Amino acid sequence: MSHDILMKLCSVLKFLFLGRGLWVRVTILRREAGKEMDAMPQCQDSDIQKKIDHEIRMRDGACKLLAACSQRDQALEAAKSLQTCSTRIMAYMSELQRMKEAQVMQNVPRRSSDAGPMDDRLPCKGKVAISDLRIPLMWKDTEYFKNKGELHRCAVFCLLQLGGEIFDTDMVIVDRTLTDICFDNTIAFNEASPGFELRIELYSCCSEDDYSAGSTPRKLASKLSSSLGRSAGKKLRAAMEPGACSPVSNGGAAPLLLPVPSVPGPKYHLLAHTTLSLSHVQDSFRTHDLTILGNEECSYWLPLYGSMCCRLAAQPHCMTQQMMGGWLKVKQCGGDPQTWTKVYAILKATSLFCYQRQEDVEANVEPALTIGINKETRIRASEKDPLSKGQNICISNRYGGEEVTHTLNTESREDTHHWMEAFWQHFYDMSQWKQCCDDLMKIELPSPRKPAPVTPKQGSLYHEMAPLSTPSCEGLLLQDNAVSAEIRALLSSYYNDSY
Repeated sequence: MSHDILMKLCSVLKFLFLGRGLWVRVTILRREAGKEMDAMPQCQDSDIQKKIDHEIRMRDGACKLLAACSQRDQALEAAKSLQTCSTRIMAYMSELQRMKEAQVMQNVPRRSSDAGPMDDRLPCKGKVAISDLRIPLMWKDTEYFKNKGELHRCAVFCLLQLGGEIFDTDMVIVDRTLTDICFDNTIAFNEASPGFELRIELYSCCSEDDYSAGSTPRKLASKLSSSLGRSAGKKLRAAMEPGACSPVSNGGAAPLLLPVPSVPGPKYHLLAHTTLSLSHVQDSFRTHDLTILGNEECSYWLPLYGSMCCRLAAQPHCMTQQMMGGWLKVKQCGGDPQTWTKVYAILKATSLFCYQRQEDVEANVEPALTIGINKETRIRASEKDPLSKGQNICISNRYGGEEVTHTLNTESREDTHHWMEAFWQHFYDMSQWKQCCDDLMKIELPSPRKPAPVTPKQGSLYHEMAPLSTPSCEGLLLQDNAVSAEIRALLSSYYNDSY
């Protein structure tokens, strides 16, 4: 088969298989044709792989910890960490897959008719923050007001995912004494695009069962082994001993990455979810619909109204960062043609700030002149001014019923091109981020968390871990029955990286 035929076959099969995640076959065909695909940028590949390796270590530590827990709260926290790590692993693997698919598409030869528009302008990134998450509950009158019936209690938390970033909220214990599930966390995603999709998942786990997951199977195995005899009992103990978090590993090969490894102990279930986008961003609290899963027969069930309330704010980089800066000459239209003022101009948010000196920008000095730059502003480059060496840029705004025009003068046509390109990019960013560019939305992030004090009822699982009393957990416990140094190191690293 000739080289050209193989290359064409490669392109066809690539489009057929890409949507099904079979991009590996394309690589094989490329190699057969004697031309391998370009490698993904090494730094990005390495960063994502490091994240995956880190979460795998954290997941393994959470599995070992879950198997060693003897208290209910400890087991619930460990199961929460396990669910979070597993979700992050799957998200990072999907991100790695998307990067490889994008690399494949870059190597696909396009016909001239498929070239698309010449302007491949991309919008700026931005920060998206969600805060004050509230989920109302709908208890029956007999449960909430008359306090009748069985006290149903669940542990719940939220996972929030935007692109390859995943964050978790604190765990909350919910029963009929609460009217709302409240999460006080403020979570920010720093590299969101205007087409972002923020997925919010509510996980629930019944907390009424005895979650001494680490000791119960061993105790049961010990009792059965004494009744069955030494040989049969030894086999039973080996079968009931909780293994590593990953499934089977063949000859030291990489473990299978399942979403949630099978480990004895509590299991969280997806109770409800929703997806928020740019249209939901508003500088106030809003109510959003939830998609509820499960029913009253599920042990993790909670009576949700089917809605959630939160504040979703966004700050595009064009509203918070300097998009362009440089020296200009400015005059107001209708003034003396010979009167020009040299200023250092900064394009940021909805204004062009003009300072007398460049040092005034860092010193936070009030600008000498502010020219509005918004969605209604009109900008054009005029012909070369015969009285000046540069080229003029006219900026027109309407204030009330009157049009006000400011004229800027650059040193050269090249400077004019750079400024005009910055203005067009700024207008494009505003058109993509829409209402987020009307005014700068306020995002208040909490100060970094401090280590929780060691108290019987508060603090993270790492800081609360109590000594265990089961002497048969070799490899997990130290001589003083504390959690092994390995698990403590993993948890310490996890909490430090998270905060």
